[in-house]
Amino acid sequence: MPRSIWAASLAALALTVSLSLAVVSCGGGSPDAPTPTPTPTPTPTPTPTPTPSPGGPTSTTTITITSAGVSPKDIVVARGSRVTFVNNDGVGHDMNSNPHPEHTSCPDMNVGFIAAAQSGQTQVLDIVRTCGYHDHNQPSNGNLQGTIKIE
Repeated sequence: MPRSIWAASLAALALTVSLSLAVVSCGGGSPDAPTPTPTPTPTPTPTPTPTPSPGGPTSTTTITITSAGVSPKDIVVARGSRVTFVNNDGVGHDMNSNPHPEHTSCPDMNVGFIAAAQSGQTQVLDIVRTCGYHDHNQPSNGNLQGTIKIE
């Protein structure tokens, strides 16, 4: 067999094998076989992320005193509200408005001495403003200080 015919036969055989492999690997066997339909992947629904508290004032009318300090430190109340200080500490606290020792910036907020396991309440807070408060007996203790915003 001449060399050119032999090369042509080899090339034809290589092409036939290549095409056969391509048809088999692509799934192109029988024309009656169903073509698989890809299943769409469902798009996940995003879960809303809770908005973290910005660390600002809490809307409540109760401040709790413990050995760790006051909680919440900063609150917002409606005009005409009263604020209750609940002393859950084992010692008494003397809660008053700033500045120390005069307590004159918000005198209607001066609760005075609250014995352990007792509570004390402000007068009606009628003036729109922000008042700082502290424990008169521990005026430099930042854990026993906060603000009351009257809106």
